[in-house]
Amino acid sequence: MFRSLFTKYITAFMLIIVVSFTILAAIIGSLLVNYATESKRVTVVDAASTVGFYLEKEYPNKTPDAFSAVVMRENTSVRRSLSIISHSGDLGLILTDVKGTVLVTDDGSFGTLSGQTVPQDVISALSIDKPTTVGDLGGMLPVTCICAGVPIGSDGTVLGYIFAVSDEAGTSDLIRTMNKAVLMACLWVLLAALIAVYFISERIISPLKDMSRAAKSFAQGNFDVRIPVTGRDEVAELATAFNSMATDLESLEVMRRSFIANVSHELRTPMTSIAGFIDSMLAGAIPADQQEHYLKTVSDEVHRLSRLVSSLLDITRIQAGERKFNKTTFDVCEMARQILFSFEQPIEEKHLDVEFDCEEDNLFVYADRDAIYQILYNICHNAVKFSREGGKYRIRLLERDKKVYTSVFNEGVGIPEADLPFVFDRFYKSDKSRGLDKTGVGLGLYIAKTVIDAHGEEIWVKSTYGENCEFVFTLPRVHDPKPERRIEGEQNEIK
Repeated sequence: MFRSLFTKYITAFMLIIVVSFTILAAIIGSLLVNYATESKRVTVVDAASTVGFYLEKEYPNKTPDAFSAVVMRENTSVRRSLSIISHSGDLGLILTDVKGTVLVTDDGSFGTLSGQTVPQDVISALSIDKPTTVGDLGGMLPVTCICAGVPIGSDGTVLGYIFAVSDEAGTSDLIRTMNKAVLMACLWVLLAALIAVYFISERIISPLKDMSRAAKSFAQGNFDVRIPVTGRDEVAELATAFNSMATDLESLEVMRRSFIANVSHELRTPMTSIAGFIDSMLAGAIPADQQEHYLKTVSDEVHRLSRLVSSLLDITRIQAGERKFNKTTFDVCEMARQILFSFEQPIEEKHLDVEFDCEEDNLFVYADRDAIYQILYNICHNAVKFSREGGKYRIRLLERDKKVYTSVFNEGVGIPEADLPFVFDRFYKSDKSRGLDKTGVGLGLYIAKTVIDAHGEEIWVKSTYGENCEFVFTLPRVHDPKPERRIEGEQNEIK
């Protein structure tokens, strides 16, 4: 029953509206009843006072008996006068003698009271100075009424009493009218809420339905679906985030496919070479004096496969959070020198112009030595591999703001500007033609970025396509080379 958002919203809105209007009707009804009751009380009190004053002036007498006799003699005239006054005020008037016996009433609904006697306790409560509200005349009135009584006096002598009576029928009619008005207002508001909730929920549900369909499309491998974005509210932000996620998934899928193709190629090529050379040796097609040369080729291909598998295992451990870093204090300058010496042969083959620039003889940092060695070796290897013949090749280390900045620069093909944002993405290779990079699979820089991030440092690249390329990463400087000391500082670019 409450499965759809529209049903939930409209149910909640209607409950809130109905409860609110019920409370509102109760409050307004109570206020109206109090106001109407007070208004009628004032009316009957004023009417009793007015009639009492009129009778004192119209029928002046010295004794109660004389007053009663005059009223009975002038019964018709008195009744007519009372009727005129009662009709003008929408109330009833009852005239009694000094003992409370009803002498005359107006022509209204109280004619049956003639000859009855008002209870003595009611008579005793009346004040000669001002009108007094006396309730329902001790049960004499047939319905619940608002009453006020006034003594009629002459020279301080009470001659009789006049009672003004007003029933509560008018108040009930007012309450019923008010309830009808509140009910109609509630119905109109409910209708307006129904229409508003329909459009609001449709505004919310429609993008959600689109996202649901898109998610199903993603599950089938189709990542080109996008959600229309309208407005600037939270739903629009959700749609924007969803589209961004779809773009990332599409990019990841492209990289995944490229990675699978690269890995397949990297696995197939050395395995084909290994199988071909071994089969040739077993078949006797390769002379014994040449077998050592081909066995060395097989060994190189096996090591290539080993490096590929090692990189894949590193990525798996990093993604699973199982890669632990053993941070120690070491000299990064000495590490850079060792790595540079290891590339002596390929540097000489390309006749590179080598420059090694270190501000100090020793720059100690606090990091995982093996991980940093792997990163620096990989960057230096790429710089040699992509350098042009006779180009400049520079390794620079310097300190800025308690950080050691390590830079590897080479002149060569560089990296296209469009590829720079993706250089550190996993499975990404800038050299898609594989003209220069015949051994990489696009994992080294992703591993480097992950390791540097885990150290809380930065790595970035600057390149001019067709001219040069420079990779830079930072590490925390240690001035006092103690193994357990941790150094933290701000990250800044090399000036």
